Amino acid sequence: MLRNRSDSGRADAELLMAHAVGHDRTFLFAHGDLPIDDAQARRFYDDCERRKTGIPVAYLLGRAGFYGRSFLVGEHVLVPRPETEALVDYALQFAKRRVSQASRILDLGTGSGALACTLAAELPSATVDATDCSAAALAVARANARALGVDSRCRFYLGDLAGPVAGRHYDSIVANLPYVATADIPAAPDPLAFEPRVALDGGPDGLRVYARLLPQLPALLAPGALALLEAAPHQIAALGALCEPVFSNATVTIGRDLGGLDRFVIIVLPEA
Repeated sequence: MLRNRSDSGRADAELLMAHAVGHDRTFLFAHGDLPIDDAQARRFYDDCERRKTGIPVAYLLGRAGFYGRSFLVGEHVLVPRPETEALVDYALQFAKRRVSQASRILDLGTGSGALACTLAAELPSATVDATDCSAAALAVARANARALGVDSRCRFYLGDLAGPVAGRHYDSIVANLPYVATADIPAAPDPLAFEPRVALDGGPDGLRVYARLLPQLPALLAPGALALLEAAPHQIAALGALCEPVFSNATVTIGRDLGGLDRFVIIVLPEA
């Protein structure tokens, strides 16, 4: 059913079958001879039919993996991407090099809260603020923070970009904002078409939202602070060029994802 709709049709079917019987995928390999009941079969075939339309598997499962943890996801948030895990790696390395690891971190456009919750979980002495313009997305992020036991150190704010936290200062800021050019957003059955447009559409060149953010960043960053801004590989040079005049006194470099592709701009301010 799925072979012609997905490059990973068999894996998709295995995940949906595991979901239908209430176990993980490895259970199928160990117990593949067990019978399933009619309700489980109906659920499996219904999910396969929905997957055929292009709906992301993560939305059908209600969960997605990121940095070794499971996150609630749904139609109001992007599915966390594995390439973003390299941004987490860099943020953690930076925090752990500092004398005090009691970091103040800001996640802009948090969506599911994958970045905010992961950083809070990996840095037990850190506090994390996170913003998003979608109340529905923030509800998902708060649920993830509770599920991971980091809700006491994660604060979520509704509003545009850094507006809700103006006047505060942070040791690290991470942002995975919309960066798909408007003309490049695909139609169904491409899975991207089912993700929230507000979390994808970066305007004509994909960098419109970052262009609005950059003037807000310097006032938010403490001396010696870090900012990490994710975009698509073909946009990184242009995003770096936008950053340089705003951060003329900072070090601006490029970071790569686990596949070796340019993935985020790294901004490090000088110490006071």
